[in-house]
Amino acid sequence: MFAISRARLAIFAAALTPAIILALLVLPAPSAKGAPIARDFHWGVASSGFQVEGSNPDSNWLRYVEANQDSDDVDPVNDAVDFWNRYEEDIANAAAMGVNTYRISVEWARIEPEPGHWDQAALEHYDRIIGTIRDHGMTPMITMVHYVYPGWLVDRGGFLDPEAPALFGRYAELITQRWGDGDTMWVTFNEPLVFYGHEVEIGLIDTTDMPAFLDNVVAAHKLGYAAAHAANPNAMVTTNEAFLPAVTGLADRVFMDRVADSLDYVGIDYYYGLSADNISAIYAANAEFGRVRPQPDGIYEAIRHFSEAFPGLPIYIVENGMPSVNGERADGATRGDFVSDTIFWIQRAIADGYPVIGYNHWSITDNYEWGDYSARFGLYRVDILNDPTLTRQPTSGVAAYRDLITNGGVPQGYQPVNSPAKCSAARIPDSCLNPPQVDGPLAQIRG
Repeated sequence: MFAISRARLAIFAAALTPAIILALLVLPAPSAKGAPIARDFHWGVASSGFQVEGSNPDSNWLRYVEANQDSDDVDPVNDAVDFWNRYEEDIANAAAMGVNTYRISVEWARIEPEPGHWDQAALEHYDRIIGTIRDHGMTPMITMVHYVYPGWLVDRGGFLDPEAPALFGRYAELITQRWGDGDTMWVTFNEPLVFYGHEVEIGLIDTTDMPAFLDNVVAAHKLGYAAAHAANPNAMVTTNEAFLPAVTGLADRVFMDRVADSLDYVGIDYYYGLSADNISAIYAANAEFGRVRPQPDGIYEAIRHFSEAFPGLPIYIVENGMPSVNGERADGATRGDFVSDTIFWIQRAIADGYPVIGYNHWSITDNYEWGDYSARFGLYRVDILNDPTLTRQPTSGVAAYRDLITNGGVPQGYQPVNSPAKCSAARIPDSCLNPPQVDGPLAQIRG
């Protein structure tokens, strides 16, 4: 999920800016690709292995956490919400909301703990998790790498290793052959640019390594795409891009344009807005998440951007959520209002002709936000550090999301709780001259 540990947004920005300029000089132009037929709307929730599973095996991120176990800035990951053992509860909670798509990541480090050695017990356990998702009538959306890879690959240089794409490709072939039947959807790499930023943050690569790092991730993505389609010619595969207001076009050039010929849909992660009347996203750089003003209308601008940047491809909101600090918001904003406002703007985008096929709320439960447990995004609150029972406590988002799914969105005439921003930095000057409209007919969306 987007944030560079959220508390370290400034590090990512500093690392990304010069590298983007360098990469723009050498990248090829995007290519076009016809879109598959859109399916019924995907109402989803999301999580990732390292952030929720617990009992984490040796990996780049576990090594970082353990190396900083005495630091006040890095929380111990412990067993997170223990999804590895409590997956049935979380999947059942999602199904009770009416969710029809459940996003997880499978941990490469768990599946291949040593080079060329596949852990059969881990694979069979994932069989049970994915089978439980299907048993509840939900589509599995599986992320192949959500920032985390095996410790043995760290020892070889991580994704700077020239053999990293081929090693990933071997892993991708295994998991797509095993779980790629039916309607499984795939995300190859979660937020490749943020993945790069994380690797800089945890000290595994330098800022100047960006071109080489992304070259290998591009190659690996294409191998993952090919593997999924070899397993199932009708596979739906993407990589998701974190929407960065004001620089999204540049971010496209660095990665998404380079893989446009190997995408079946465009994955978007939207969290923060930036506009003439809302510059509060700057607080995220200091981990003051409760001070970042929600800007749900920015998701409309994100949809509009990617629809125009990648014509012919359907759009899926792979991640979207609202942060809090230990469940509290300084401005009193509620998760229920946030998700309702967000779906309102998705309905507006669909009514205006943009091909949105799905939405995942990040996340089903609170989880480990890359070094931090205080940043909370869960529909279900879990006080991981202080509650040994790891009780799932529903927030206002649970009832709101259930009602939205049941009713196909907000009703006609709904007025957003959060007022639209003025002159969103996502699309200046167009957002000033042609802002999205609150009033007007809404598309009703069904599962």
